[in-house]
Amino acid sequence: MIVTLSERPDLIEAMWSMPYPWPTYMRKDPVANIFYGRLPDAFAEYQLLALDEQGAIVGKIHSVPFAWLGTDDDLPERGWDAIIERAFIDRDRGEMATAVSLLEARVIPTHRGKGLSYELLEAARRNVQRLGFSDLFAPVRPTGKSQEPRTPMSEYATRVRSDGLPTDPWLRAHVRLGARMIKVCPLSMIVPGSLAQWREWTGLPLTSSGPIEVPEALVPVHVSFEHDHAIYVEPNVWLQHRLSTP
Repeated sequence: MIVTLSERPDLIEAMWSMPYPWPTYMRKDPVANIFYGRLPDAFAEYQLLALDEQGAIVGKIHSVPFAWLGTDDDLPERGWDAIIERAFIDRDRGEMATAVSLLEARVIPTHRGKGLSYELLEAARRNVQRLGFSDLFAPVRPTGKSQEPRTPMSEYATRVRSDGLPTDPWLRAHVRLGARMIKVCPLSMIVPGSLAQWREWTGLPLTSSGPIEVPEALVPVHVSFEHDHAIYVEPNVWLQHRLSTP
């Protein structure tokens, strides 16, 4: 069963307590730390929860509405960070939302590989239509890109199989449902920190400057030993699901 958080507000604590699959540094995005915790209060209808037969949460999707001007150019280069910022700024200013963007899809380890991510994505599409929108966007984090951190995202994202579908599994799931790949958002998430912080987050010594490969990062982390900081700038890929008119 898939429900919205507005239907089950009693599950807020359980939603936040789901196992977190991302590496520690992915929890240190300053923009996410400002806005993420406010999603239940501001946009409960846009948060989907997958429940098992006992009513426990086994998957979820977070999304936000935003005012889209109707062009590809209006999708920000800052991707994930920018779209969650925009959603809250638009809300505070009283701007009318015209589209929805996905933020995250997560499935607990015991339910991975069973098609639940795809089911959640389909549910998100239906929910967007139910709420009166015909455009669902996503700054997608390709699941296989961390295996090739030195490969430019523009090259990786455009690779296709013999059937014409993307080689990356998560990009492929979107495209199978009819999503259009638009462009790379090269600055989608930015995570800065001191070297001490990055050593704590990754367990790496970080004793020299330069691009350093970090486990599960999509691109190398930029390290400056001289200036005692490191910055992770993650690229994502903008996709659009054009849905039938509500």
